[in-house]
Amino acid sequence: MPKEDQINTKSSGAPEKSDEAKKKDEAPKDDKGVPLTEQDIRLFKRYGKGPYNDSLKKVEDEIKGLNQKITELIGIKESDTGLALPAQWNLAQDKQMLKESRLMVGRLTQIINPGTTEAKYIVSFKHLGKYVVGLDKELAPTDVEEGMRVGCEDPHGIGSKISIKLPLPPRIDPTVTMMQVEDKPDVTYNDIGGCKEQIEKIREVVEMPLLHPERFVQLGIDPPKGVLLYGPPGTGKTLTARAVANRTDACFIRILGSELVQRYVGEGARMVRELFQMARAKKSAIIFFDEVDSIGGARSGEGSSDNQRTMLEIVNQLDGFQSRGNIKVLMATNRPDTLDPALARPGRIDRKIEFGLPDLEGRVNIFKINAKVTAFDKDIRFELIARMCPNSTGAEIRSVCTEAGMFAIRARRKSISEKDLLDAIDKVIKGYQKFSSTQKYMVYN
Repeated sequence: MPKEDQINTKSSGAPEKSDEAKKKDEAPKDDKGVPLTEQDIRLFKRYGKGPYNDSLKKVEDEIKGLNQKITELIGIKESDTGLALPAQWNLAQDKQMLKESRLMVGRLTQIINPGTTEAKYIVSFKHLGKYVVGLDKELAPTDVEEGMRVGCEDPHGIGSKISIKLPLPPRIDPTVTMMQVEDKPDVTYNDIGGCKEQIEKIREVVEMPLLHPERFVQLGIDPPKGVLLYGPPGTGKTLTARAVANRTDACFIRILGSELVQRYVGEGARMVRELFQMARAKKSAIIFFDEVDSIGGARSGEGSSDNQRTMLEIVNQLDGFQSRGNIKVLMATNRPDTLDPALARPGRIDRKIEFGLPDLEGRVNIFKINAKVTAFDKDIRFELIARMCPNSTGAEIRSVCTEAGMFAIRARRKSISEKDLLDAIDKVIKGYQKFSSTQKYMVYN
């Protein structure tokens, strides 16, 4: 090719780069990047700070230094030692407390000549023996009873002039107090679906005697004592008990049957006694024995086991040798055919409420309750979905909603579609059919 043609081709294309640009292009590229200069570092340090930031920080440091100097000059203040202000001191009361003698804890075993002015009290101390003591002037004879713990005052030494100073609450095992106690559960009747009839029955038995006891007094009848909730697992027995406790503002105490099966003989019965003692100290309480068939099984002829002792103690408490006050007893089981007849008889368990499988309306209601807290699409046909899962419990429907949410998460969507629910039904209801226990527990003897 001639030189003129070469020149023409170069001129027709892009403009020719300068020598400096060619050197830059030919120079090897540094993968590490350009290092920051000191000016850049100062700029990054000042990023996001106001124009007066340094001056304000300087003033704060000066104020902190002056406060330290002032505290060094003043010395230790009363607030540093945990004491109240001098204006709040009560020196006279403190001197009186120092003069008072310590209290000895004992148990009142017997009352001699009760109801008279010459009444005496026999108090048993653990390491000191038994003493005949009097009653303090500030206490009334009706404040103390036989068998209760009392605090006695001995101002001049053992045995000189002991008097009962104050009654003490019963000692309760820490394992009992650690049981699930809810002052007011957060479950309401609106959170339960498919149990409309059962809720009405349990409200009549438990809620009405606690809220309107005068109705029973006018008729001269005793309110029902215990209620047995039975049915397949996952039908809402525990939820219903918690909702009743929420409605009545009663303290809800939930005990699993396995918690009363202890290592040592007699421990389960003792825990039941202390459990009812703790419930009596409340204004109103609902004791809920979940899975009661583990301790309330029918007795065999092979002798008495510890589970039978625990069951008999529950029977003793239900018989009401002592006034139970505003205490309602609820029991739940999946196998009512295995319960002892002595526990399930009227007078101890007055009502037996069956929690069966929810019907179509109940299943639709359960889906709608789950939709309140779950992000569903607006055009979901819940009735169609409910028809796709017959003979399903509330727990299984909740599992369907959870599994549908997992399908939506895998697809990176923000809401659950109808297709997700159908896939979840195929997986949970149909895929896990061999693990279903509904058919087993629906047969009652």
